[in-house]
Amino acid sequence: MEFERPDFSLAAAEIFVAVMALVVMVAGTFLRRISRELGYALAQITVIGAAFITVFSVTEPTVRYTFGTMYVSDWLGQVLKLFIYLSVFASLLYGRLYLIERRLEKAEYYVLMLLSMLGAMILVSANNLLVLYLGLEMMTLALYALVAFDRDNGLRSEAAIKYFVLGAISSGLLLYGMSMIYGATGSLDLGTVAQAVYLGAGDETVLKFGVAFLVAGIAFKFGVVPFHMWVPDVYHGAATPVTLLIASAPKLAGFALALRLLVGGFFGLAETWQPMLMLLAVASIVLGNLAAIAQNNIKRMLAYSGISHMGFVLLGLLAGVTDGSHQLAFNAYSSALFYAVSYALMSLASFGMVLLLARTGFEAEHIDDFKGLNRRSPWFAAMMLFVMFSMAGIPFFLGFFAKFAVLEAVVAAGHTWLAVLAVIMSVIGAYYYLRVVKVMYFDEPTDRTALIASSETRVLLSANALTLAVAGLMPQGLMSVCAYAILTSF
Repeated sequence: MEFERPDFSLAAAEIFVAVMALVVMVAGTFLRRISRELGYALAQITVIGAAFITVFSVTEPTVRYTFGTMYVSDWLGQVLKLFIYLSVFASLLYGRLYLIERRLEKAEYYVLMLLSMLGAMILVSANNLLVLYLGLEMMTLALYALVAFDRDNGLRSEAAIKYFVLGAISSGLLLYGMSMIYGATGSLDLGTVAQAVYLGAGDETVLKFGVAFLVAGIAFKFGVVPFHMWVPDVYHGAATPVTLLIASAPKLAGFALALRLLVGGFFGLAETWQPMLMLLAVASIVLGNLAAIAQNNIKRMLAYSGISHMGFVLLGLLAGVTDGSHQLAFNAYSSALFYAVSYALMSLASFGMVLLLARTGFEAEHIDDFKGLNRRSPWFAAMMLFVMFSMAGIPFFLGFFAKFAVLEAVVAAGHTWLAVLAVIMSVIGAYYYLRVVKVMYFDEPTDRTALIASSETRVLLSANALTLAVAGLMPQGLMSVCAYAILTSF
């Protein structure tokens, strides 16, 4: 049998990030005096370099494979990678001053950030069950270490232990499901598995049980009900820059995991996983919004809010299962991708604002810490208003069109009751977002300390929040990119 030489150019971005992570590690070991500044600079250079490689590697709307068929290069993967890069870049920039003030800035931190990004990149381009698992574990193992990075803080250690234990359980569920799929089909390749499912070649009962375990593992990575137990504790317990990363990049990677597995591999068993997603989505939207109302800690509020937002992403995925209408399925999956990207942008801005208010000895984690922000900084109060309005789905911000696109797909798929429930819960959920706006504009400030942030942070955070407003007025560009990514990949 002739050995097929891999096309390394398709995975050039991953290779570059892996090499640079080793460079940062070596620099941190042998150049300790300047390792902090050098580590940050090298990490940002790595992210920017990977983005350039990804952009210039996209030449035609074709799906290409390498390393056998284990790695796939398509527009879906490239688009998700670019937003993952943006999430990591913003996490590094927003969190730099936070780390310096708390003496947490070390080269190891940047190595873990890059390794987590590398795992997410591998995950979104995986076309094999084993490669999917390897990418997922690389990403999450780095996140476990990042959550526990401040070892002297008991809250951080507790959050890391919870995250690790529950993450290990979810990994076990995924592995068990993959083993059942392999046993039923005799292959780990998603294309081969999809063909076996379509032809009915494997044992149907084993396949259905395998898919059930896979959905449970996916649900944990999304942090949806009833696999959400880790989300509020980890969001609250982790350092805010790490929380920012967890709320953005892994969600995009999780979306790729769900789409590659359920749509790319097991669409022939849609009647099995669609009701499961429906149950997960309804429970997440209801519990997420209701639980967020009772929160006074803004990180926990955003955690429960994220649970409800992930419920909307699942709505888009389940709405793609229609009676043979390719157009409706295409609209549903593109709307789910649009929602996932929009949520990542909103999460970056929201936790960026929390970091902006934080300073040495002060975390700014409570909603009351935003009291009177309009008097301290009218500009950033307006930016936070944009973020809260977008998350609440108020017209005409990006979050509104993201929800509208998903709900339109749900109604087109014939699940009108789901759309009605989602709208009702969104209206209820608007309360806790508007509560933040209320304390910023109508309450007396309890802290009049000037906001301390670098000019780069102020510019990026302002651009981040303004994007939510501008993209809400002109959403066609981002929608078109998401639609094209789905159209050329499936």
